[in-house]
Amino acid sequence: MKNILNFLIIILLIVSCAEKKPKSKELTKNNSKAIKYNGTASITQGIAATITENIYSCERGRKTDVGEIASTDGKKWIVPAETNYKNDNFPFASDLNNSCEGKNYATQQEALSNFDDSRIIEIDQDGEIFTAYIFADNYFEMYVNGVAVGKDKVPFTQFNSSIVKFKAQKPFTIAMKLVDWEEHLGIGCEANRGKSFHNGDGGMVAVIKDEQNNIIATTNEDWKAQTFYIAPIKDLKCVSEEGSYRYSNNCDTDGGQNGASFYALHWELPNDWMKENFNDSNWPKATTYTNKTIGVDNKPAYTNFTSIFDAADENAKFIWSTNVVLDNEVLVRYTVK
Repeated sequence: MKNILNFLIIILLIVSCAEKKPKSKELTKNNSKAIKYNGTASITQGIAATITENIYSCERGRKTDVGEIASTDGKKWIVPAETNYKNDNFPFASDLNNSCEGKNYATQQEALSNFDDSRIIEIDQDGEIFTAYIFADNYFEMYVNGVAVGKDKVPFTQFNSSIVKFKAQKPFTIAMKLVDWEEHLGIGCEANRGKSFHNGDGGMVAVIKDEQNNIIATTNEDWKAQTFYIAPIKDLKCVSEEGSYRYSNNCDTDGGQNGASFYALHWELPNDWMKENFNDSNWPKATTYTNKTIGVDNKPAYTNFTSIFDAADENAKFIWSTNVVLDNEVLVRYTVK
């Protein structure tokens, strides 16, 4: 009897170990994927916890939640980005076109006639007044010489366009934070085109004019652009770095029906990135994109103002980092001389 009992105990131990073995292999497999990434970013996996719901609501617009997620190195990250949207000291841009708030202006003149001159941001008392026209997919914050001059009213959708006026002396440096918002926080995805986890895309175009309505600057390949948040990533080995260059162009952009295992990469923003004396010499040049690639041909916030953005004498180009699909938080800079 004692021998039979010992035999049964041995059998139970063998079965128990066999059941635990696959779990151990899966854990090793997940860890090995993380270890194979040799870059400078922090790694997160899966969906972030929502910390703020709907910072802005718009009829027929997508939810504008904000989340937080911890990376494998113990850091915490705000997704899709840490913004000044709720900061009352950072001014909102005025509307060029904003259907969320009934500002369906059809022309530049109509929008400017509704501009409140008290909203002009003074940087230099003896400066000239400049006007920036901006269409961002999805959200922007704009600085001139480190001074906050305007942020997007609509963080996600419906698509809008904006006017920012400021008083400054040349030369001055424009610095902008650009964010492609997301529904599935922490993995850069939204429900779209038949997929529960579809990759979103970004893009920003801007035209700056002087008081005589002359174009003095447009977005193009002369701007600098650096990415700080890449998602979704299915295989961390697809991202490469060469000096300060961060490339995700070899990554899968198909999305899927379940993003629970998707990865994301995060880099900390440098101090004073918005200041005029910040050294961006090692940042990559901005990548330019066509209107068709960004998909603006059916968006009145853009098409009503092609005389500005697609001017015959100086056509502005959409800019972003090297990957307009997976790179979700991008900083851009340009000095107007």
